[in-house]
Amino acid sequence: MIVVDIIVAGLILGGLYATVALGLTLQYGVARIMNLAYGEFIVAAAFGAWWLFTANAISPLAGLVVIVPLAFLANWLIYHLLLMPLVRRARSREVLEGDSILFTFGLLFVMQGVMLSLFGGQLYSYSYLLVPIDVIGTTVSANRLIAFAFAIVIGLGLYLVLTRTRAGTAMRAVAVDPRSARLVGIDVPRMSALAFALGGALCAAAGVLISMFLTFSASGGVLFTMKALIVVIMGGVGSLLGTLVAGLLLGLAEVATARLIDPGLTLAVNFAIFLAVLLVRPTGLFGRPSS
Repeated sequence: MIVVDIIVAGLILGGLYATVALGLTLQYGVARIMNLAYGEFIVAAAFGAWWLFTANAISPLAGLVVIVPLAFLANWLIYHLLLMPLVRRARSREVLEGDSILFTFGLLFVMQGVMLSLFGGQLYSYSYLLVPIDVIGTTVSANRLIAFAFAIVIGLGLYLVLTRTRAGTAMRAVAVDPRSARLVGIDVPRMSALAFALGGALCAAAGVLISMFLTFSASGGVLFTMKALIVVIMGGVGSLLGTLVAGLLLGLAEVATARLIDPGLTLAVNFAIFLAVLLVRPTGLFGRPSS
């Protein structure tokens, strides 16, 4: 049945959208860094998985063990070496947000230029577990199901980290009110750096997972950034539940539009839903009004 096909494909796509946006939720919600180069980090991780698989016969799932820690370290260094001067001079979170937009906009072109020089502008892909599997009457490739399963594990793991650990509680406190967090002894710069690095690691994990079934190119990061921003803002800045719901909603809408109307209208429908939600809930589905 086409309804079952839409629901299954939409949930899988929506879950992956939510996974793509989780890292940006941390970077923007906690560290208040609007990372416009986010999609370039996703593409860089996808190229890393492609290289490990094609040149060294290392599966992308095993590649996660290498790529994710490297991404964590790279984002930690970027925050301390390049973003910390912006953090120190910013008089408010709003000023920091504006400065980070300008900085990461420049970083976007630097990363894109490096990847273009290394890989060129053509599309890349590789065949990994491209095996059809029947799921309640609809056919789904094994690589998409595995990516979806990893997305669930990653989302659940992040939820447990943020709700069951001292560092996670501290990061949530910084996201709500950094001034109050300082009053109770939380090291706000350290927690912000940790959130930014953890967001980068989640971003890399998403890049590896989607590389298993999507084509990608050195100049394709902007689309990933745009999708992640839509999910984060529509769900509510800093809200994991909002990110999940917004990702699933967009995934279902995109698949339904492609199957029932016209695949060329999927982006327009995404923006229409995004604008409709913000007209009713300016802070997003689960966002908190600013005090």
